[in-house]
Amino acid sequence: MNPATALATVLVDELLRCGMTDAVLAPGSRSAPLALALHAAEEAGRVRLHVRIDERSASFLGLGLAKRSGRPVALVCTSGTAAANFHPAVIEAHESGVPLIVVTADRPPELRGTGANQTIDQVKLYGTAVRWSTEVGVPENRPGMVAYWRSLVSRAWGAAQAPSPGPVHVNAAFREPLIPDGDESWCEPLDGDATGAWTKVRPATPGSVLHVPPTRRGVLVVGDGAVNVKRYVAAASMAGWPVLSEPNGNARYGDHALSSHHFLLGVPEFVERHRPEVVVTLGKPGLSRPLLSLLRRAEEHIVLAPDLAHWPDPVRSATQVAPEVEIPMVSGDDAWLKSWRTADLAAAAAVDAVLDAVPEVTEPRLARDLAAGLPGGSLLFTAASMPIRDLDQVMRPRRGIRIMANRGASGIDGLISTAIGAALAHSGRSYALLGDLAFLHDQNGLIIGPYDRRPDLAVVVVNNQGGGIFSLLPQAALRGPFERVFGTPHQVDVETVAAAHGVPYRRLEAAADLPKAMAGEGLRIIEARTGREANAALHADIRKAAQAAVRTTLG
Repeated sequence: MNPATALATVLVDELLRCGMTDAVLAPGSRSAPLALALHAAEEAGRVRLHVRIDERSASFLGLGLAKRSGRPVALVCTSGTAAANFHPAVIEAHESGVPLIVVTADRPPELRGTGANQTIDQVKLYGTAVRWSTEVGVPENRPGMVAYWRSLVSRAWGAAQAPSPGPVHVNAAFREPLIPDGDESWCEPLDGDATGAWTKVRPATPGSVLHVPPTRRGVLVVGDGAVNVKRYVAAASMAGWPVLSEPNGNARYGDHALSSHHFLLGVPEFVERHRPEVVVTLGKPGLSRPLLSLLRRAEEHIVLAPDLAHWPDPVRSATQVAPEVEIPMVSGDDAWLKSWRTADLAAAAAVDAVLDAVPEVTEPRLARDLAAGLPGGSLLFTAASMPIRDLDQVMRPRRGIRIMANRGASGIDGLISTAIGAALAHSGRSYALLGDLAFLHDQNGLIIGPYDRRPDLAVVVVNNQGGGIFSLLPQAALRGPFERVFGTPHQVDVETVAAAHGVPYRRLEAAADLPKAMAGEGLRIIEARTGREANAALHADIRKAAQAAVRTTLG
């Protein structure tokens, strides 16, 4: 099956699974895959298809259908000014709150801006007149596409409805061939969820709560930006679920919180024996690939999303999305939780043994000891690349501190300024854990005028002379170009930078000296020098030790 046919087949099928009953089509060439998929659905009795030769008339026909029925109606057209002729109806739908799914076929990127026939800029064509706009991207014959397409359509369907109904825009680029080629094979099944939409969106209506199926074999995952954390951690604890929280999820506390889930989920034997029946996600997870793999394999993945216009689903596995969920208390055997905790404690002990055997300053031990040693009420702001990942892998559960990171876009820019702003707003002691590149990227953040408030903030700079995270990625195997274009070494002296800004400086000489180095008040800099290659080797040792310990618990 060619990619254009596969994409169109899946898009139409998912719209139907979401509940679409009517679609309006204006004919064209680039939209041929969509037209054929809609025609096949009509022949199968799955949809009422309306065809009009004029896009303006077609769009207002769809507007009337959706306005009267209250259900989203799909509008489909070819590329170019055909899509522009939908605009008046889109504006009317926006202003009057009518749900429309506007699907515009488009030329692939290589034809845009070249003068190619019937090619205009259709990306975000309708501006602010839509509730949501997305560019599907040219379809490719590779695994993962079906989950992406179906998840995207489910999101579009949800965005077009309550609590603020209106139009959404899906721009779909197709390369030729545009008609079926007779080959039905594809690299993965095109099928959707047998029970309906790929992701079921539960609208926020008064008193609406999604009730999680009662089970002891559940898992609570907490990522960045999570809300109502204490409530859901308590509910998960009452249900006998383990809590897998990223550090900045601020749910890594209590008897149900794990600290080594990154390593546990990297052991295939453990994963096979610990398949949850349901996973509930708060916030946006994304630090650990093994954790994301758990979400991908979950039978039921429920995402808590207070704002139904946006919800985190990085691996396109969400089966239900709701603004509020209830995790019921379930009594019974606690073998599920015990098995998770036994493996977690064994992995954590193995990691600690490796870290404690090295007296020199190392990045993961620094992260572990810093999080453990902060006074209650402290704020810890971390860089979004290696420091937060080190915390995720080695931080032990504890109460009384708040951890923050700029994980919205996960950039390294502006981190000193962000940390200072957070410290000025925080009522207790504040600390920051940054890599050298992040520190150097925002040196100007250290410039504070004589009439401005100065924060009580200790900035810990892990200086490994470059981009340390790349030494843990596949790029590290490219020995020739690696150091020049990924390692990006520098020769900046951090102590000199501190002196230039009048900021007190200390260097951390040994791992055991951390408490003494952190002492003090006001804005200050503590430098910890490490080596990138040694750090990569230590991470490998940690992983091996932790996973060996997990396998031992499995017998």
